[in-house]
Formats: sequence, C-alpha cells, structure tokens
Amino acid sequence: MASANLSANARDLGGKGNARKLRSEGRVPAIVYGHGRDPLSLSINTRELEKLLDHISAESTVIDLDIDGKPSRTLIREIQRHPVKRNLVHLDFQELVAGEKVTVSVPLRFTGVADGVRNGGGILEETMHQVHLRLDPASIPDHIDVDVTALTIGHSIHIRELTLPEGVTVLDDANATVCVCTAPKAVVEEVATPEAEAGAVAEPELIRKVKPEGEEETK
Repeated sequence: MASANLSANARDLGGKGNARKLRSEGRVPAIVYGHGRDPLSLSINTRELEKLLDHISAESTVIDLDIDGKPSRTLIREIQRHPVKRNLVHLDFQELVAGEKVTVSVPLRFTGVADGVRNGGGILEETMHQVHLRLDPASIPDHIDVDVTALTIGHSIHIRELTLPEGVTVLDDANATVCVCTAPKAVVEEVATPEAEAGAVAEPELIRKVKPEGEEETK
C-alpha cells in the first residue's frame, strides 16, 4: 500500500471569496468528509501539495493528513484545477474507517516484452491503464502487474486473467480487454515500372501531314 504524509489546517470560513483569498496566499482550500464525521474545511500549502501530487498516484495512495496535530487517514477523491491555468483550485478527501471498504482506481503496470513484439514485429496496444477495485483500505496495492511476455500476435489479456490480492472485488467487466498484440501494419509502396517511367517522361510527338510542293498552308 502506498502512503504519504501531508499537513493541513482547519478553517472556519467558506465561500468563494475566502477561497480566492486562500489561493492568493499560496494555499489551496479543501474538505475532508467520511462516514460518521461532519465535513471539515481545510487549507493546504500549495507548493507542498503540488510536490506531493507529482510523486504519487493520487487515486490509490493513502494520505495521512495532519490536521492541526490530529491524524486522519484519507484518500483523495477529487482534484479540481483551473481549466486554463491548471493551478489547483480545490481538493476533496475521504476519511478512511478501519474495516470499511472503499472503491479505488489502481494503475496497471505492463511488464516484459510480448512474444509477438519480440519475434513477430507486432505492436502491443494497451487498452486499459487502470482497474477499479473495492477493498479494505489496508489492502490497496500500489499497482497491478500485467505480464505480457507470453502474448502472441492476435491474442489479448482480459480483466479476468489479472492476478489480484485476496479479498478484492473487481468492478470492471471481467471480459474487458486490458491489452492486445496486433500484427504489424504493412507498408505499401508503389514501384514505378520502366514502361510507366518512360510514359511519364516522353514528350508527345507532333505529327503533321506533308503537303504537296507549292501548296500553301491554310491558316
């Protein structure tokens, strides 16, 4: 299970005006909610948060929040960014409760070189990059490995073939394709024949009827 630490401060004031003021001060407004607790508004240092998000898989990393000295184990449930500037606007955290299952998106990690690629010049197409799981927070994996070594051209790997931890419920279709090895695309080139080249280069011959001597050409 991947985890990370982050400091936050509780805040009493809400509203767009206060949120804009927080951002201008280098902090991001956030909220933490969960089963059996009232939602709590937070503020987080923008630089620390951006640095953290650059190094984790946000969907599957447990965040140990230190809220004014009080610990809270959470998952990031939503990250809002400005549509143009892409700066952080707001975050939602879900507090985790021991024994209460959660739904997470776990990234897939493809390992090995497919037989069809290595020996047949094929192409490995990754059709899925994450899988949705329901499980106990303590069992959240960093990623799910997909070994493609034995994959030959024309064959694929499906969700049902993945090796998953015990006690995990897969929410995706068991028959969904994770990856497929396809045949190499043929390169078709037009080869010009000598006859074709001659026809393309030769100038048309101008043929004129020979007139009898003394006859003038009609204009």
